[in-house]
Amino acid sequence: MKFIKCSIPEVIIIEPLVREDSRGYFMESFLLEKFRREVSTTEFIQENESSSRRGVVRGLHYQLHPWSQSKLIRVVTGRILDIAVDIRKGSPNFREYVAVELSDKNKRQLFIPRGFAHGFSVLEDNTIVQYKADNIYKPEYERAVRWNDSQLNIDWQLPESEIILSEKDKKHPSLDDADLFDYKISFS
Repeated sequence: MKFIKCSIPEVIIIEPLVREDSRGYFMESFLLEKFRREVSTTEFIQENESSSRRGVVRGLHYQLHPWSQSKLIRVVTGRILDIAVDIRKGSPNFREYVAVELSDKNKRQLFIPRGFAHGFSVLEDNTIVQYKADNIYKPEYERAVRWNDSQLNIDWQLPESEIILSEKDKKHPSLDDADLFDYKISFS
């Protein structure tokens, strides 16, 4: 496995070693020892899966402390643009984001630590996304930032006229009006 730090160093791309032959392929998608050594001591306790069609945008979601979550995202089928936004007030990377294409072809994964909002745009029909989380879902701690916040200026790689949002995702506040994390406090 290869571990690549992004422009925000806490966000890490994981590229597996894929062995292919006439039968197909084999790869280790997760190995705790390597993950802990190279990425984080995070302990994942839940795995989620979503299926979406092209044009869907999910996000930008997060949960507040003490139920904040680190996530490890991967695509089983299809292709997404995965987004991690630093929403830690006082961080040198506050309001910056990382955008990484994840697909069934490149088999990349993205680690997003606590203190970040997460979202993705679906670039192909029949896309299945799986992600591990290190904390359980608590609806009362769930928060989000508007997907098209002008301060973030995220290029979702889709024409705005084709974007499909849930009713909930249409109503999120701007970054200025959202509950955020404090960079000085560790949420691990």
